[in-house]
Amino acid sequence: MTHITSMLETYPKDLGGIDRQKLADCIATCFECAQTCTACADACLSEDMVAELTKCIRTNLDCTDICATTGNILSRHTGYDANITRSVLQACATACKACAEECERHAGMHEHCRLCAEACRRCENACNELLASL
Repeated sequence: MTHITSMLETYPKDLGGIDRQKLADCIATCFECAQTCTACADACLSEDMVAELTKCIRTNLDCTDICATTGNILSRHTGYDANITRSVLQACATACKACAEECERHAGMHEHCRLCAEACRRCENACNELLASL
C-alpha cells in the first residue's frame, strides 16, 4: 500500500464514486511524470546539442507543471468539482502526449528522452483511464 492509497482511505467522506485505485495510480503517475520531465529537461540542458533540444526542454517543463498540478488537484476532495477534474485530466493527458512525442524524436540519441517518453505515455494512459471512469 502506498502513502497515496493510505491517505485516500483515511478521507472521512465519500469520494463520490471515484475508483480509489485508479485515482491513487493516477496521482502517483502524475508526480512520477513531473519528476521525470524535470530530470529530462535538466539532462537536455547538459547535452552538447542543447540548441536542438529547446522544444524538448520547453515541452518537458510544461508537462512537469501540468502533471504536478494535476497530482495536487487529484489529491484534494473537499468541495470536489467534476468539471474541473475532467478538464485537468484532459489537459494533463494532452501535455503528456505532446511531451512523449517530442521526447520520442530524441530517444534514439538520448536515453533520458526515451525514459521520459515512457513516463509520459504511462501518465497519459492513467489520466485517460481515470477520466473514462468518472
